Amino acid sequence: MTLHGDYEPSSFRQIRDQVALYEATDGQEGGTLENRPVIILTHRGAKTGKLRKTPLMRIEHDDGYIVVASYGGAPDHPVWYYNLLAHPLVEVHDCATTRVFRAREVSGSEKTELWKTADAAWPHFPEYRASTDRDLPVFVLSPAPDQEVSHARDQP
Repeated sequence: MTLHGDYEPSSFRQIRDQVALYEATDGQEGGTLENRPVIILTHRGAKTGKLRKTPLMRIEHDDGYIVVASYGGAPDHPVWYYNLLAHPLVEVHDCATTRVFRAREVSGSEKTELWKTADAAWPHFPEYRASTDRDLPVFVLSPAPDQEVSHARDQP
């Protein structure tokens, strides 16, 4: 099962091109950043309801993933952060596999513990945290129950 709706490609050419290449080759091309694997996160726009796709570091955790809204340490959260808060049902394209997950923002000791895993996967995260005043959001993506996935098909 997958999310359904109109897809609106990123306005950033580099992201748009990487997503297209990744999806055309199941991650054989466009599937890394600095020789580290990435996933494509499909999420629903908080304002438009349209599907958006974002390449993010692949950080496996339990039966899902960890995603970090670092935006390279920029002062503002990336737009996809707000999309996940509004519509936590997401899809992950990891090489040839696509699955639906529920995103949950973490905090406190759980977040502190997950930073260890995230930092090991992408060594730039500590630099990003040091370069901004904002607290970088961390999400856990857990497999979505089947009834949630079925309901997601009915979304605009």
